[in-house]
Amino acid sequence: MSVLKSTIGAIALCSAVSANAAAANPPLREVARVDDGLLYVAIANEIRKNCDEISARFGQGIQTLRGLNRYARDLGYSQFEIDAFTDSEFEKDRLRARGALYYSAHGVDPTKPEDFCRLGRAEINKNSAIGVLLRAK
Repeated sequence: MSVLKSTIGAIALCSAVSANAAAANPPLREVARVDDGLLYVAIANEIRKNCDEISARFGQGIQTLRGLNRYARDLGYSQFEIDAFTDSEFEKDRLRARGALYYSAHGVDPTKPEDFCRLGRAEINKNSAIGVLLRAK
């Protein structure tokens, strides 16, 4: 009986620790690798949509998104939490605002396709996190 009580106690303790660890995770927007990764994919997508001279490396983009999902899961976030974050209109608007700041910092006028082309070529040449998602035609 004592072994059974010890086993039940250990299971209860492990469950409590796991629940506390999950509850202790910060919002996903505060996990830089995830938040920045989503931003880079979004910027690469905008570049390819606005510049006919550049296309996306769709396989690399999918691999990046799957890697971000796996990383978040490894940190203890549930798929429900990840989906809620990526589907949130608030978070999408926040990432759009971050993208606008990125464009502004890099001299991109969103109404000028040539600015997206210039930025895309620069990112490709730097082999940056954005550049690896793009290909010059």
